[in-house]
Amino acid sequence: MEQAIAAADTAWMLAAFAAVSIMVAGLALFYGGMVSVKNTLNMAMMVFGALAVVGVLWIVVGYSASFGNSLGGYGLLGDPLEYFGSSKLLDAPATPGLPPSIFSAFQLLFAALTVALIAGAVADRMKFGSWMIFAGVWALLVYFPVAHWVFAFDSKDGSVHGGWIANKLKAIDFAGGTAVHINAGVAGLALALILGKRRIFPNSPRPHSLPLTMLGAGILFFGWFGFNGGSALASGNSASVVVLNTLAASCAGICAWLIVEKIREGHATTLGGASGLIAALVGITPACGAVSPIGALVVGAACGALCCFTVSLKYRFGLDDSLDVVGIHLAGGILGTLLIGLLADPHAPNAVAGLFYGGGFDQLWRQTVAVLAVLAYTFGVTLAIAKVMQLCGGIRVDEESEATGLDLAVHSETAYVLDHFNVPAAKPDPAGAVAAAEAMTSEAAGEVRTAG
Repeated sequence: MEQAIAAADTAWMLAAFAAVSIMVAGLALFYGGMVSVKNTLNMAMMVFGALAVVGVLWIVVGYSASFGNSLGGYGLLGDPLEYFGSSKLLDAPATPGLPPSIFSAFQLLFAALTVALIAGAVADRMKFGSWMIFAGVWALLVYFPVAHWVFAFDSKDGSVHGGWIANKLKAIDFAGGTAVHINAGVAGLALALILGKRRIFPNSPRPHSLPLTMLGAGILFFGWFGFNGGSALASGNSASVVVLNTLAASCAGICAWLIVEKIREGHATTLGGASGLIAALVGITPACGAVSPIGALVVGAACGALCCFTVSLKYRFGLDDSLDVVGIHLAGGILGTLLIGLLADPHAPNAVAGLFYGGGFDQLWRQTVAVLAVLAYTFGVTLAIAKVMQLCGGIRVDEESEATGLDLAVHSETAYVLDHFNVPAAKPDPAGAVAAAEAMTSEAAGEVRTAG
């Protein structure tokens, strides 16, 4: 019986891994459709580049730093040498259970997607080489330690010590509200501050292909069931409850965003629907194992409505958060994490009572401390990384490349055949670069709409 259960759990995790892996392509399409036609490939390359760099680091040292025995027992960082090179993950479990190799592969994707999310905050203006360096350094100094805080649990026999948020603070984060979304959102904020605004801000390029963005959102929606459900690490009731809660929150988030958008702007848009979906998924990620289905509806609706407001704050504060990483992932991650302290249902898999279920303020203050700790650490370290990189060679493309578009200037490619848009074969002179690039973008957007 134990062997059968272990086999079922392993099969579920393999399926969840496959679902999460397709989120890389989903994010590339989601972001790629939202930028102008001249930066589509660069956006996709930033997403896949993050996967490549973080994946290599994860195999060498990342898994060990995240899930190794805590150095000194303080819960701050796993021993980076314990699983160095991941060779110890080849052995099958001594007793029937989940193979460590599939757990490592699953968590590798979490690390890569977290870094890739940051790219949306700095779209259209960051050097690709600098992005690749930043991705690696940030994973080493920020993601791996924070993942240890949140995801590394003490062993039952007490021989292995995990992270302080999971074990000492006992804050709940089922699948990454703090380690993934708040982490990526506040890093995007810090990096955008150092990088500066795009030269056309507060005007933004029109999304060149909303169908691509909707397709990307749909792929992310599919993968998120593996993201959240796989975090149960077993094919049982917990995973099933998590999947139901994830679905419930998603539906509520779309409705809430569209209602707010209709009231504020007079229109319910496709981009709004996709954004409401993602906002709700962000919010339910930490809470999916802690709330009831009704609670999931509340979390999804609250995140959809709130994020519809927060995405517009970048104009008030002059922050060029290109694709609303701060407005959705930071705001939604904070709200979803804090709502656990209010809505946690003792009958849900996490078996903790929030304020509205008779648990008092105990869980709420724990959630608040976890949020503040990740905010402070990640913002400070990301700011330092970006500032050092800026002083050591710069992280922003030159004005000519920004105007021409990074697809052509950096990758020497275009996403579409643009010959009939009169794209110059050579780089235009700086004086004419802006006009040529904007004309190309406008005509390309019109062609895409006509084709659709």
